[in-house]
Order: sequence, then C-alpha cells, then structure tokens
Amino acid sequence: MRQILLVRHGQASWGADDYDVLSELGESQAAVVGRWLASTVLAGRVPDVVVHGTMKRQQRSAEIAASAAGWPVSTVTDERWNEIDHVGVLAAHPQDFEGDPDDEQFQAWFTGATNRWASGEFDHEYAESFAGFRSRVLDALAEVSSAGTAVIFTSGGPISMVAADLLAAGLDTYNLLAAAVANASITRLVSGAGGLSLSSFNEHAHLSPEVLTRR
Repeated sequence: MRQILLVRHGQASWGADDYDVLSELGESQAAVVGRWLASTVLAGRVPDVVVHGTMKRQQRSAEIAASAAGWPVSTVTDERWNEIDHVGVLAAHPQDFEGDPDDEQFQAWFTGATNRWASGEFDHEYAESFAGFRSRVLDALAEVSSAGTAVIFTSGGPISMVAADLLAAGLDTYNLLAAAVANASITRLVSGAGGLSLSSFNEHAHLSPEVLTRR
C-alpha cells in the first residue's frame, strides 16, 4: 500500500525581517521529525521521493529532516506545495485590534480573511484565488500519488486543503484544520484500491510540549 506523508515545516521566524527563514527552534523541530520518520513512521525504510515547495522554510526543513533521517535521496522541488499568500489574504481583510494580535485575535482575523478570500466575490483582489489554490494543491497531490512512499514538506494551508478535500468537507473544516496543524507535524495518506484516504492528521507525539508550536 502506497503512502504519502505530509510534513509541515518547522517554525518560521514570525515577526522577523524574513519570516520565511526557519527559527532556531524550527531547525530543531525539523531534525526531530526527520529522526522520527526514519525510526518510527517508516521504520528504517527509505522513501521513494522527498518533495518540498520553493519556500525557504519548506526547503530547509526537508534538508534538515532528510539529513537527520539518513536518507540517501535527492529532494524534488514543486512550487505547487507552497503556502497560500497569507500576507495578501490578511491584508485584504480589516483587523479589529491594535498592535500585535494574541492567538485568539489572530485566529479570528485569519478565519475572517480566509472566508472573504474563499467566497469568490473578490478574486480580482488576490494574486491567487481560493479555487486556484485548491486546484494546484490537488494537482500536485495527484502527481505524487503513484510514487510509492512520498514525504512532502509543505505548509499548513496545503495540508489542511488535502485533508478537507479527502473528508469531503467545506471551508469551516478547512479553517479548523488550518488552525490546528502544528509545526513539524505529520499527516498520513494511504492509497488503496479506492484511491487516497486520510489515515491521520497532525501527528505530533514526537514533539515535546516545550517545542510544540503552531506559528
């Protein structure tokens, strides 16, 4: 049975000049998930393909994890696994707080912004529509589905989109999943006679509470 492991990148540098760079903690998380994938999830087996998007946090997470796992495979770059343009999506939706938001304020802002983006009424205001995002992620997934065992280093948006689609769920579920997915977590898909199915979502038992982050 083929399987696809979707791994969220390690913690990025929130609030820094370049958000896309892994934080020190993010690099540690990437190494932890690499060792966990090698020793427990794949139990010594080497994946047939390791894929990452073009974002620095995704590529660096893949490099660190593959090194920690000891996988003698080259990584493959596929920009379709990139995260949504969260800066653009958020900027198009007014915020009702001043200064830096706390977790509750940020989640309310992000949910409202995502709902506006996904409505389809304002597609002309975004670099990528919600429908376009869904299409490119599912196209990337379909391409890798025949690759045997694939490990994909991506972001919370694509992971949540794949999970929501396999659950035949709507936008509310997508928003709930996107809020929950942890850095360096693992989401498992299995491919059988009936096609792909969601085996698990957001596994993070390999991360101790003190290194568990979601943004």
